[in-house]
Amino acid sequence: MKKLGKIIADLSKPDQVECVLKGGRGGKGNQHFATATRQAPRFSQDGEPGEEKEVILELKLLADVGLLGFPNVGKSTFLSTVTDARPKIANYQFTTLEPNLGVVKAKDGSSFVIADIPGIIEGASEGVGLGLQFLRHIERTRLLLHLIDVSGMEGRNPVEDFKIINKELTEYSKKLATRKQIIVATKCDIANEELFNELKNLAKEKNMEIFKISSSTKEGVNELLDYVSKILKTLPKEELYEAQEKMVYKLEEDKDDFTITHKDNEFSVSGKAVEALIRKINIDDNESMYFMHKSLENLGIEEALKKEGIKEGDIVKILNYEFEWYE
Repeated sequence: MKKLGKIIADLSKPDQVECVLKGGRGGKGNQHFATATRQAPRFSQDGEPGEEKEVILELKLLADVGLLGFPNVGKSTFLSTVTDARPKIANYQFTTLEPNLGVVKAKDGSSFVIADIPGIIEGASEGVGLGLQFLRHIERTRLLLHLIDVSGMEGRNPVEDFKIINKELTEYSKKLATRKQIIVATKCDIANEELFNELKNLAKEKNMEIFKISSSTKEGVNELLDYVSKILKTLPKEELYEAQEKMVYKLEEDKDDFTITHKDNEFSVSGKAVEALIRKINIDDNESMYFMHKSLENLGIEEALKKEGIKEGDIVKILNYEFEWYE
């Protein structure tokens, strides 16, 4: 089956329904064919086959704010500090193996959802580590908080960390790379001021806001949350995707147009209505076959075959079925 790689639908709204495959037209029960002279017909019509397609269902979290950053920069600690979420926290790489969500209640009474997005390291956009598994969740967010450790305890350079993570975002999605982003310098209670100043200069160069926080002492946390709440009110909810293969299905009557081609004593009949008719016929049932002949007559196919010169004993082919013609 050919893989197109197209987005069929983005189910991101309440009660949203999309049709991705067209089902076959339903058949008719035996009572549909009842008449005054045939009150208990013994045949019915089968339904038509539906479409088949291989689709990939991809779950993406719905959150307002996404937490970015290398492992061990304090994303889970920050989430547990500002929300009721209780992610697993430990001082080693990849403590968080699945996204965690938490709800922040702002001072003004509003609230927003934060998602801790783990597993993004250098090479994540190419599938290194758990990167691809989690990068997709960031696409749902309107605002990114880029948490960067400025303590120097891990021997990392904050400026380089910023550049590496943003390079991964760009390579994964150019649209995602333009998302509103705030730099959050973490572990400021044990900050290396030289490293922080380097990051502060980078933020000024990039024209980005920078906040200095400590989740342990809660220094700067409330100021950051107040600012996030304010900014979110100015950020519209984006349409993440415009469906590239939008399918709108309507139940329409089959058209009666048909085509007849013949060679020697074989006559091939094709057309939407006649092919739909044959799919519903039970060829092992006499009443069903009688109904088929009447339907072919009503469609004008019998008369057309006669005009084409069909003779008794000739073969009529419709789809994969062959019938012998008789008067």
